[in-house]
Amino acid sequence: MSLIKNNVSIVIPVLDEQESIAELYNWIKKVLEISNLQAELIFVDDGSIDDSWKEISKLAIIDNHIRGLRFTRNYGKSAALHAGFQICTGDVVITMDADLQDSPDEIPKLHRMITEEGYHMVSGWKKIRHDPLEKRIPSKFFNWVTRIFSGIKLHDFNCGLKAYQNRVIKSINVYGERHRYIPLLVKWSGYKKITETVVVHQARKYGVTKFGFERYITGFLDLLSVSFITRFRKNPMHFFGLLGIMSFMSGFGITLFLIVDKILNQYYGLPTRDVVDQPIFFLALVALIIGVQLFLSGFLAEMVIQSSPNKHDYQIEEEIKLNA
Repeated sequence: MSLIKNNVSIVIPVLDEQESIAELYNWIKKVLEISNLQAELIFVDDGSIDDSWKEISKLAIIDNHIRGLRFTRNYGKSAALHAGFQICTGDVVITMDADLQDSPDEIPKLHRMITEEGYHMVSGWKKIRHDPLEKRIPSKFFNWVTRIFSGIKLHDFNCGLKAYQNRVIKSINVYGERHRYIPLLVKWSGYKKITETVVVHQARKYGVTKFGFERYITGFLDLLSVSFITRFRKNPMHFFGLLGIMSFMSGFGITLFLIVDKILNQYYGLPTRDVVDQPIFFLALVALIIGVQLFLSGFLAEMVIQSSPNKHDYQIEEEIKLNA
């Protein structure tokens, strides 16, 4: 089989991994030679404070298939992936971490699943993880919650080893800490052929993990944010308006009940209380005010979208033109 120019792009975010870069490069090159694939390697230095960029620069001198980007400071993994996605040229785009915990031996299988089986995205599943227990248990809970929210049946949303069709990664915008939810972004961009495959997870060989416990808190907040933005960014009135109507009708219903109850008690000569003397009246008043505010928020958001130049934001996959 003859080599195909850049049929694979491998995007590798790097943060203080100087010890592993050369070893990872040699491992990837060995796999590519055996599988008869040719790839561009895109290292994105996310503001490393060690000599990671020097290691990348050394490799780029000896291999013209290496591309490097260096951030002025640490912007996060999402920014690194996004920057790499913007410049990659391969038909298949594969991402992996630089810490040697993702095995390059998985590259041929991921490439085959994209090119031959037609998947839009393939996510790695670290079925057997070489991580401490305090990291594995929160991760299982996080993945369970994400499956419930997204409806995507993946076991490991945050695995760094993933593969995509090029057109897929060009259609999504990864920012903040949204790299954990790339499968959601892919699905809501219209690409639903998403699957997973079991991959080998290596024990960390050099350095220490760059992620702390706080990522699970921010991760859950990001899940809510991504879910809201992807579902309601084009029709915010569907969200704010529905909540506003529910709140307003609850307050209105309670107020009406209090008024009717007082009138009936007076009619039948029963003891009565002023409506404003009942605490539930003030809860109803708050619900009415909140309902109006939510409805106005949805209305204003709709006006902002209508004035936005990207209000017709959609993806065209293919086009058939008339013959001249």
